Amino acid sequence: MSVTQVAAYAAPAAKAPLERTTVPRRPVGEHDVLIDIKYAGICHSDIHQAQDGWGEGIFPMVPGHEIAGVVAEVGAGVTRFAVGDRVGVGCFVDSCRACEYCLRGQEQYCVQGMTGTYNALDKNGEPTYGGYSTHVVVDENYTLRIPEGLSLDVAAPLLCAGITLYSPLKHWGAGPGKKVAIVGLGGLGHMGVKIAHALGAEVTVLSQSLRKKDDGLRLGATDYYATSDKATFEELAGRFDLIVSTVSAPLALDAYLGLLKVDGALVNVGAPEEPVELNLFSVIGGRKTLAGSMIGGIPETQEMLDFCAAHGLGAEIEVISADRINEAYERVVSSDVRYRFVIDTATI
Repeated sequence: MSVTQVAAYAAPAAKAPLERTTVPRRPVGEHDVLIDIKYAGICHSDIHQAQDGWGEGIFPMVPGHEIAGVVAEVGAGVTRFAVGDRVGVGCFVDSCRACEYCLRGQEQYCVQGMTGTYNALDKNGEPTYGGYSTHVVVDENYTLRIPEGLSLDVAAPLLCAGITLYSPLKHWGAGPGKKVAIVGLGGLGHMGVKIAHALGAEVTVLSQSLRKKDDGLRLGATDYYATSDKATFEELAGRFDLIVSTVSAPLALDAYLGLLKVDGALVNVGAPEEPVELNLFSVIGGRKTLAGSMIGGIPETQEMLDFCAAHGLGAEIEVISADRINEAYERVVSSDVRYRFVIDTATI
């Protein structure tokens, strides 16, 4: 495949509606795979970036870092994949490959900075374009294998939502005997409930209301509490070993830290655009940890996919045609999706 134009949906400018267009894809290099994209998940971070919520973006922008598809062509030196393999691409497509974190398989923390699947510049200074498109060319070392036990549509959101929750749950030891709370039952949170339950932890959902309680219990939670009720914070004080916050709005951190046991951790994977406030006595008093976590490296992402396949864990999705992307963005912002929009890229 020589450099060619492929169909895509792009935001032409910050805050502008996405529209159908074409973008270039590079030739398939020695270690590249050409992926025929079948499904692309819509992540809230797509909306943040398309609206310049996290800083100035690169436009036109083709979002999408939850990519599932099939290998259509491989470079001469590719050893990991063959034409017809089911594959995925997550939040990054390259890194320096030489720093301590890349060598450790934690490419997301690359010292020089990972190369984002979209809204980034590659090593040649060319912009990267994401999964809201028909095809993408990716180095085999940054491509994941999707196990046969997962259908491609429910697997796509795992490439961001799945690994974003799997990594902190594993790192902070979620498992039998541990009490874990997931803050927010959305695209990220619903996968957190599923994964924490499958790891053997006792799971509680903390949500603004009880509107999704039945879903939370069905997905694996033992308890479900409304954070709009002040009594929740009194009743649950000192209960949890680990709290993972998935929300993208500023939290009252002191209140949530009060729910932790001594040596407990509050880990943030949601990224609010606004600063948050903290009284340090909230962490000093119980030797508590306030932390963050960002996706996962290639080895851990593959581990997550294999884990999800072994436990039958796919995302809860609503498949849409590409002409509904802008409507989907509005619905994500208003929390009107259960629980992840996935674009059928055949409609692009």
